[in-house]
Amino acid sequence: MKLLIVEDDQFHANFMLETVGDMLPEVSEITHVADGNKGEEEAMSGEYPAVILDLQMPGRNGVEAARTIWAHRPDTRILFWSNYADEAYLRGITTIVPENSAYGYVLKTTSINRLGLALRAVLIEGQIIVDREVNSFQKRAATPRTGLTESEFEVLVDLALGLTDKLIADRRAMSLRSVQNRLLSLYQKLEVEDEGAAYNKRTRAVNRALLNRMLNVETLIAAERELAPWIAKQMSRRS
Repeated sequence: MKLLIVEDDQFHANFMLETVGDMLPEVSEITHVADGNKGEEEAMSGEYPAVILDLQMPGRNGVEAARTIWAHRPDTRILFWSNYADEAYLRGITTIVPENSAYGYVLKTTSINRLGLALRAVLIEGQIIVDREVNSFQKRAATPRTGLTESEFEVLVDLALGLTDKLIADRRAMSLRSVQNRLLSLYQKLEVEDEGAAYNKRTRAVNRALLNRMLNVETLIAAERELAPWIAKQMSRRS
């Protein structure tokens, strides 16, 4: 079996290469690339049934790379490997994974035995494996009292990008009242409204989301890239 490893840190890449060599005798060929853009290109040209993706990489993060890979090859088994147990990453993964596809999310701090089990379960057996610490974020996100719906999360991202209520409504094809209702729900779930008038609620909501790992820098960088063409289109309509 061919395997693609996409990892920008050479130390972690060498560790993964050695671990795969020791624990997955089924793997006959391994290719390593060091960033998300090259990972996409290699996955498209090499027809790899299995891919290991770092989540935080320069140029293009693991979620973006996986979206492209799965769009063209939905049967690809992907193991995400990261230093961070962020809800933002997990939400990004679960919204793009094709139906019945195998994937995993494992932290780089996990023991070598657990890593080996995850490698075999996802890449060879086609199972879904999520690290325990990551799973705690997943459970919180699924709780109606504190978890954000997809629509609320989209509004939160647009809020973090600096869009006004009107622009959020235009971008998400929502009414202004719907945007404002979702903002009120965000403030409640992020416990912003309990802090009185001492803070700007919009700024405080973004701060809370970053501290709670509902958002992270990589997610916002990717969101900024997605936003740019839409903004350019709006500007061209006005000119």
